[in-house]
Amino acid sequence: MDQFIVSARKYRPSTFDTVVGQSHITTTLKNAIRQQQLAQAFLFCGPRGVGKTTCARILAKTINCQNLTPETEPCNECDSCRSFNASASFNIHELDAASNNSVDDIRNLVDQVRYPPQSGKYKIYIIDEVHMLSNAAFNAFLKTLEEPPSYAIFILATTEKHKIIPTILSRCQIFDFNRIGVNDIASHLGNIAGKESIRAEEEALQLIAQKADGGLRDALSMFDLITTFSTDRSISYKNTIDNLHILDYDYYFRMTESLLNESIPQALLIFNEILQKGFDGHQFMVGLCEHLRNLLVCKDPATVTLLQVAGNVQKKYLAQSGQASVSFLLSALNQGNQCDLNYKTSKNQRLLVELTLMKMAHIPSAIDMTRAVQNGSADLKKKLDTVENPPKTEQKSPLAGGNQPPVNGSTSHGTVSDIKTTPSITPNTTIPTQSVGTTPVSNQPNPNRTNPALKTHKLTPSISLSNLSDTSEKKADDTETVINYGNEPFTPDQLLRQWQAFAKTRSYPTELLILNRGYEFQNGTIMLKLENQIQLTQLNEFRYELLEFLRKRLRNSTIQIQGEIVEQGKKRMVYTNREKFDYLAEKYPVLNDLKSQLGLDMDV
Repeated sequence: MDQFIVSARKYRPSTFDTVVGQSHITTTLKNAIRQQQLAQAFLFCGPRGVGKTTCARILAKTINCQNLTPETEPCNECDSCRSFNASASFNIHELDAASNNSVDDIRNLVDQVRYPPQSGKYKIYIIDEVHMLSNAAFNAFLKTLEEPPSYAIFILATTEKHKIIPTILSRCQIFDFNRIGVNDIASHLGNIAGKESIRAEEEALQLIAQKADGGLRDALSMFDLITTFSTDRSISYKNTIDNLHILDYDYYFRMTESLLNESIPQALLIFNEILQKGFDGHQFMVGLCEHLRNLLVCKDPATVTLLQVAGNVQKKYLAQSGQASVSFLLSALNQGNQCDLNYKTSKNQRLLVELTLMKMAHIPSAIDMTRAVQNGSADLKKKLDTVENPPKTEQKSPLAGGNQPPVNGSTSHGTVSDIKTTPSITPNTTIPTQSVGTTPVSNQPNPNRTNPALKTHKLTPSISLSNLSDTSEKKADDTETVINYGNEPFTPDQLLRQWQAFAKTRSYPTELLILNRGYEFQNGTIMLKLENQIQLTQLNEFRYELLEFLRKRLRNSTIQIQGEIVEQGKKRMVYTNREKFDYLAEKYPVLNDLKSQLGLDMDV
């Protein structure tokens, strides 16, 4: 019986073209060999199992090959290639820095560098896990690495570049190896399965590639494990998830379906089944977040390529993503991420996961409720606008018209009764006693005016959704559009009442501070005296809304509002007794007479 060789060694690449997933590295190295621009030292960095040492050996073999192919690959026929394939080459030396990391080991290596190659053009030194060298060994290696002989080339390989001292990094040409893609690993495993006459399901190979996390050596080790487990030399999806202890996709699809259906009992039962199979709650939550992420990726055709799963599984993702809304997926991902962050610190970890699943199950109801509230608010706003601004119709007052002024800020849909309580805002008004306006009052009945004898006690709401929604849209400017509300006269009391009614609709302290400062009304203009530019800017933000409110309630389009900054004089600071006396004497001159008559002097 032939000796078994693991796939990682048996199918180790021997040429640059057979290296998987590192085309940016192999292309650069082949061009450097073809153009004879080889560096004196190379540093290969990257995760484990991605081909660093393999590329180092291929490079060492290729640069010493005596008959390179047109594709810049070794011929495998010359003496150098045959000795390399037989592991008997005297020009290629490998050193494991993990076990040979002392100064003496590096000194022995430096001594070997002094001797030129007996055959071939170069002597290549491959130092694996170079980050394990001590600082003293690094320092002993610096001079040789910086100025090696023309026939010496050093290839260093490491998984932890950050542990290498900067003086070494500056002397090397650095190549960063990438993690190998899932599709590349799955394709490579499929080729090996074909060569070994192994039946392999595509879903199983994709699962192995995902579990390998970008490392081809790990993927080949799992490939051998599952092949050995099978009695008929086949790799099935079921055997793969059993051997690798991976949760089946079906659990995540069932869990998401129960969450979309808001079935909390079904979600808890699925989670309990997962725990009974020996899986960790944290592992399940991480997998569920990954599943929700894949569903979100399927929402846009441009991002479907980010979904690295088998073809039939991809169809399942596309089907379920059509049932889940983006809002649900984003909210569920947020809940899952919070559970992931709090899992290790939680005292009852199972309860934490179950509570997260319950919250996820209520997300569809919350989304529907939010949409209903938004639609209801829009309908309510339309109804309130209709009530406050009904179509104007010709109406006749039951009383003969007179010269009565409008009472208490009448509106187009009712009247406001007299307010007998003490006003909460008392502006310092200097309003003329006569009515404002020059338009004479006609003797014809006015449908918008009410006789005081017929006053009712029906209160009109002072706050409406239309007023609040228009606040963010209306900005005061110098070119505002004026709606013609008429030019009816009004009394100072009516203006005060409407001013107070507008103040009740405001909630910001800065706006209330301005409205409580008081005003002066002369010649159709309301003057507000403000303290600084900030208050003036705040006034301009709601000035247009205040004007619309007053013009509409008072039925007068000639009302204007202006703000004026009044500079406040600096307070006089009084410290000494002399300053105190002078300050009081300015207010009360009789103190000077009292001082002179009594012959008083200042006590310093």
